[in-house]
Amino acid sequence: MAEPAEVVTLPAPIDTLLAAAVARRFYLEHRSKVEIAKELGISRFKVARLLDAAVAHDIVRIDITVPAEIDVPLGRALTERFGLRHGIVVNLGRGEGGTAAADQRQSGRWLGTAAARLISEIAEEGDVLGLDGSHAVDALSEAVTRLPLCDVVQLTGVHGRDLAHDAAITAVRRTAAAGGGRAFPLHTPFLLPDAVTAAVLRSQPATAETLDRFGLVTKAVVGIAAWDAPHSTVYDALSERERETLREAGACAEVAGHVLDAAGRVIPTELNARTIAVSADELRGVTELIGVTAGGRGTGAARAVLSSGLLTGVVTDATTARRLLWHDDPDDPARTAPAPSSRSTE
Repeated sequence: MAEPAEVVTLPAPIDTLLAAAVARRFYLEHRSKVEIAKELGISRFKVARLLDAAVAHDIVRIDITVPAEIDVPLGRALTERFGLRHGIVVNLGRGEGGTAAADQRQSGRWLGTAAARLISEIAEEGDVLGLDGSHAVDALSEAVTRLPLCDVVQLTGVHGRDLAHDAAITAVRRTAAAGGGRAFPLHTPFLLPDAVTAAVLRSQPATAETLDRFGLVTKAVVGIAAWDAPHSTVYDALSERERETLREAGACAEVAGHVLDAAGRVIPTELNARTIAVSADELRGVTELIGVTAGGRGTGAARAVLSSGLLTGVVTDATTARRLLWHDDPDDPARTAPAPSSRSTE
């Protein structure tokens, strides 16, 4: 076996200029090494050595501007630990804390981008894709560029006041457009004042058309949130009495409008009668359900949802992944929860 060629040392100005010429043609003009060798009258092996020298001597500076990368070993460890089909871990920074090196909003965008890549890979023509109204899904819809032909269904009602242009509705339409499929939005509030009002809105033709497709969803992406004011989509809409009831029941996490305790059990409350959202049973019937964490916080919430058996895949940051695997988060209320019950991967 031939030994690897040594890097050109560039002892003379002419070699520096030649290395610059080669680097310019290769990196900026995207020409092949063979083409460059033919033009400059040198061997392609010398072209390769000059390119190495250009980097070694700072003629070419390679700067990776994306502050995130996929951590494959951590993702594989998550799938094995929690019985998942898909585990995508995004390393959001080089520092010890991971997310400390990245702005929280920006980290959410990278997680959404990773989720978009995953759903693009696993979606097939004829699938019915479900999306909730989380920030993760909004980021996914901005990042997704291609999908096979499939319909996209909104799984939770609108959290804001604009029922026509809410981010959740925009995300559904944008994602459907990526694959040329039909969009089925929900132009209704997520949480209603009482069960009667919710029932009336569910019966409206446009709403019913979307609700009828919940049972047809084959793949879905939902956000995972901690049960506290900054992250919960329903916390601020509840009365203090309702909040206290959920606290006493051990509320720990929220996913697609459902509140879970630390062991991953869905907490049944009167809240369900007042919401317009996919049911927990319908979520369990989804063939591929991908959960996306908020990035850097809420390890207990992530572990609770993973313990529920609802998910077949997760997209999270490296810090959260390590805490999930090594149980080193002292503020995690789910540390003593029972071992996770996973879906069958058959």
